[in-house]
Amino acid sequence: MAKAGDTLEHPVTGERIIFRKTAKETGGELMQGDVIMRPHGFVAAAHVHPMQEERFEVLSGSVKFRVNGAEQELQTGETAVVPPRTPHVWWNDGDVEAHVLVDVRPALRFEEFFETFFGLAQDGKVNQKTGLPNPLVLALVMREYRKEIQLAKPPLVVQQVLFSGLALIGRLLGYKGRYPYPHPR
Repeated sequence: MAKAGDTLEHPVTGERIIFRKTAKETGGELMQGDVIMRPHGFVAAAHVHPMQEERFEVLSGSVKFRVNGAEQELQTGETAVVPPRTPHVWWNDGDVEAHVLVDVRPALRFEEFFETFFGLAQDGKVNQKTGLPNPLVLALVMREYRKEIQLAKPPLVVQQVLFSGLALIGRLLGYKGRYPYPHPR
């Protein structure tokens, strides 16, 4: 379980998260972390948080966002707030590292999702271009953390049907929806 000061890294997407506050430390109210994104780093997929608001404050560098289909660039000192149920994705289009303070309210099990997702990446169990695990594992992870995160596409009902079948096959093959981050620091 992540705690303040722990660092997670995703070697494919170029994201590094340093937790400032976790669900356990805030009574479930907030997960807060510094996300350091290398030049040309990216979030693996456009997504939605069904019950959570996400707030981004750029502390250094710049990042681009696509929120509900509209693209914008945020520079140092600027913030963006993404309400629940809003499709979004973000990336570092620049040639310098970006440092973004991210607040997620309520926290739910968001840091646990990151431990799973980044753990898979640390162990080389993701696509080396997209940063996503194979569809069977992805289906299990997305079902496990469905209150925290959903893909922006395809529509949710299609995801539910698709992921149900893929998750069943994945479980039969021994895959799990939770995966430990191998090297907390």
